[in-house]
Amino acid sequence: MELIPLIARICLAAIFLWSGFGKLQDPAGTQQLMASMSIPFPPLMLVGSILFELVGALSVLLGYKTRWGAIALIIFMIPTTLIFHANFGDRMQVTQFLKNLAIIGGLLMLIYAGPGRLSLDLRTASRKRW
Repeated sequence: MELIPLIARICLAAIFLWSGFGKLQDPAGTQQLMASMSIPFPPLMLVGSILFELVGALSVLLGYKTRWGAIALIIFMIPTTLIFHANFGDRMQVTQFLKNLAIIGGLLMLIYAGPGRLSLDLRTASRKRW
């Protein structure tokens, strides 16, 4: 049972790591997509989205400052979901919207329940007691 929170954190972090590294591999394409969605300052928003995704995902994955990492990812997810996946006339976008809601739900559970025993948060908390 101790592995379940770790597996959940790995599953949640995977999509953000994949997306963040994808943006690093094609920054011009990502900026073009952002500009096509009328997002202001695409270069600045690109850097911000990469930082939110990678730092938040690593925080969740490692279980270090987990709740803060989950909050950062939720802050990233809300506008992303509303801007990129709010075309409810397109079934694929509805699916993406609902997928993002499920991810937000998983992150909220992580905020509520914490990272579990196999985490850096627990290790640093136990060291502070000594």
